[in-house]
Amino acid sequence: MPIRRLPSSTVNRIAAGEVVERPASAVKELVENALDAGSTRIEVQIEQGGLARILVADDGGGMSRDELPLAIERHATSKLSPGEDGEWDLMHITSLGFRGEALPSIGSVARLTLTSRTKGDDAWSVTVDAGSAGEPAPAAFAGEHGARVEVRDLFYATPARLKFMKSERAEALAITEEIKRQAMARETVGVALDIDGRKVLRLPAEHPGPEGRLARLSAVLGREFQDNALAIDAERDGIGLSGFIGLPTFNRGNAAHQYLFVNGRPVRDRLLQGALRGAYADFLARDRHPVAALYLELDPKMVDVNVHPAKAEVRFRDPALVRGLIVGALKHALASGANRASTTAAGAALAGFQREGPSAAGFSAWNAGGWTPRPAQAQSLDLPGVSEPSARFEPAAPAGGFDPIDAPLGAARAQLHETYIVAQTRDGMIVVDQHAAHERLVYERMKTEMENGGVARQALLMPEVVELDPAEAERVIARADDLAAFGLILEPFGPGAVLVRETPALLGRTDAAGLVRDIADDLAENDAPLALKERIEAVCSTMACHGSVRAGRRLTADEMNALLRQMEATPHSGQCNHGRPTYVELKLADIERLFGRR
Repeated sequence: MPIRRLPSSTVNRIAAGEVVERPASAVKELVENALDAGSTRIEVQIEQGGLARILVADDGGGMSRDELPLAIERHATSKLSPGEDGEWDLMHITSLGFRGEALPSIGSVARLTLTSRTKGDDAWSVTVDAGSAGEPAPAAFAGEHGARVEVRDLFYATPARLKFMKSERAEALAITEEIKRQAMARETVGVALDIDGRKVLRLPAEHPGPEGRLARLSAVLGREFQDNALAIDAERDGIGLSGFIGLPTFNRGNAAHQYLFVNGRPVRDRLLQGALRGAYADFLARDRHPVAALYLELDPKMVDVNVHPAKAEVRFRDPALVRGLIVGALKHALASGANRASTTAAGAALAGFQREGPSAAGFSAWNAGGWTPRPAQAQSLDLPGVSEPSARFEPAAPAGGFDPIDAPLGAARAQLHETYIVAQTRDGMIVVDQHAAHERLVYERMKTEMENGGVARQALLMPEVVELDPAEAERVIARADDLAAFGLILEPFGPGAVLVRETPALLGRTDAAGLVRDIADDLAENDAPLALKERIEAVCSTMACHGSVRAGRRLTADEMNALLRQMEATPHSGQCNHGRPTYVELKLADIERLFGRR
């Protein structure tokens, strides 16, 4: 077959296939152009999922008449410039868009009208219809400066692409999610989104800084995020990390509520997601995911944003440094909020109460439900657990002595169903799950002992040879010293194999080959031996579960108060090892509202 040069129209449509996969992709490119233009307000309107019409209007710097033809020409951009040596540095990207493909790609598969005005000049517009561009013409424009891009009949020039579009509702949801990400990236820019004439988003510009950013995140993610957020502010070797993360007990069933930004660019990066998961590994079950909005700022030359046509992925020059910064900063923040449980737990508890009128049946159930106070001395630790409901009321602290009611978790007043401790605070009450709370206490104690004494090892009766890909084997051997600290002793065994001599004693009888292969996979993806650490922590968690106070065990007043005091002094005691809350706090004002007192 002879080699042929493709016509420009075909080249543009191929580029469109890479840059504009769906309406949300077009919106992303247009909004990024508006942000790069220095806009303080961006308005987006879509119809029929963006397939019939997309409008993006901004108040940025705008374009002159002479710039309009260049704006719709491929590989023409204002976002790159040659250096002193005349070379164009593609590793120093300081803008969101820089390829110069968005407008011509969209125009090659749709009907595009670009209208713009620079300050002190007249407004001009240019049209592109399926790749055919017109000449600039005078136009009307509301505002002193800015740009207005209208896209109609997206993909009409490539009807085969329309068959792969999802429903209008699905496409509209994808656009909404894209606008939310862009809005979270720039809290100082006001954003409005209309879908089929309906006002969906109205986000006013916020003041720059953490307070304004949290206000924007709250507007997008909900007030609950603001009430359960921990601030992040860290720096290492010229890389800055800021943002907010949710308490471990404020978690979700998937990773959809994790928003990551690099130099103001929303990204989906496996390294960052893995670091986030690693920071929470000690606090969440594997099927639960944290809520977070994290912002990395670093020298553009330390990150390559040119690895994907849609610029959704990045590559770091020093991934280990980035990962270490994220994990360290998040663990420090989680430690600062160690004893907090999410406000949603209290909200769910209050929602569970129903105000119903008393009835004879209700009073009968109350009188027969075992609610008679029992004397404290009857609650011996030697007594077997019983299943009937129980409540026990303890006397207040003696006059002149320390009253635990002044402590953060208050004074124990009762034990319900041999499972829940009820404590009184100065301004409310606290209900503690005794098993979940003690499980965390035992777990943290075990971790401390591990850190002080190291991980005990057990020698294999017969060293095990593990076959790997040569590159995988090399990566594993390079981290042998790190793995030894976790109790895994291995050495090279010819090309493409390692010899395992000892494994962590905590793991007991384990699949050494499977363990090494998992570590090799983790090293390939994140350059960090997560699998071993997570397995050790999982074993610690299981041992802590079996070694903690069980539900159904009666506790004395002293034992309950001792548990509360230990919780106050132990990191991360606000949640169990699986991310569930260990206690729920109800403020007196909330309780009074239940009874109509407020």
